[in-house]
Amino acid sequence: MLDDDIGDDIHPLFHGAPTTPEFRKLRKRIVQGVREAIETYGMVERGARWLVCLSGGKDSYTLLAILHELKWRGLLPVDLLACNLDQGQPNFPATVLPEFLKKMGVPHRIEYQDTYSVVTSKIAPGGTMCSLCSRLRRGNLYRIAREEGCSAVVLGHHRDDILETFFMNLFHGGRLATMPPKLVNEEGDLFLYRPLAYVAEADCEAFAKSLNYPIIPCDLCGSQEGLQRVQVKKLLDEWEARSPGRRQVMFRALTNVRPSHLADPSLFDFSGLLTNSGTFSENPLQLRDVD
Repeated sequence: MLDDDIGDDIHPLFHGAPTTPEFRKLRKRIVQGVREAIETYGMVERGARWLVCLSGGKDSYTLLAILHELKWRGLLPVDLLACNLDQGQPNFPATVLPEFLKKMGVPHRIEYQDTYSVVTSKIAPGGTMCSLCSRLRRGNLYRIAREEGCSAVVLGHHRDDILETFFMNLFHGGRLATMPPKLVNEEGDLFLYRPLAYVAEADCEAFAKSLNYPIIPCDLCGSQEGLQRVQVKKLLDEWEARSPGRRQVMFRALTNVRPSHLADPSLFDFSGLLTNSGTFSENPLQLRDVD
């Protein structure tokens, strides 16, 4: 169990943080959410090394700061290596992250791989770039993690990302699935962690804005307003506006699954159900006489 006292000292990533009660509450809420996710899903292996993926967006900055805060206090016994994958997007400010990380004293690796040209050469104009871009990025991050001796790739997906993926799978994929807080890659040699799983996107935005982190927007896919994810996000925003707190209720449902109250026979033995008298339903197709 991690220590509950986060104290008053700060990591350099928190220098210049507001001293207002509102920010302290925000910081405490995010720290508690990250610690709960780490503990609940068993992410910590003592002596492990994590590759913390940094895109330059609000979520990855929040992830980086909170993980280093926990390590600074001796509450996260792992080595952290920040990594940015420069994908060759036009006008990408390549000096922003290296300068920021150096100033903050954060160990890091900057990797250049022109996946942008690959994506734009294979996806027709107006097509959705996210899927291919994500696969190429993930493959490079796995390679870097292996090269750096890391046992886990740590991503900045938050609660809202997880919810949006669930509804995308529900509406468009015909399955109940989302991005889990902890996963093993297909090769079986690396963990994927999402320590922000319990943290709201609005909190990440407020946190990064309060600390004036140099946000880098994603101009490759972030401007594609027709994306399914954008549509789902707008729908969730509307629900949240009508019923504040609905996102949290829906996320809680993902942690409270009852296979016996769904309809997947591979997860629950419906045909083997017995009543108190020991009887069970028989398959009428098996009892029907065949002419």
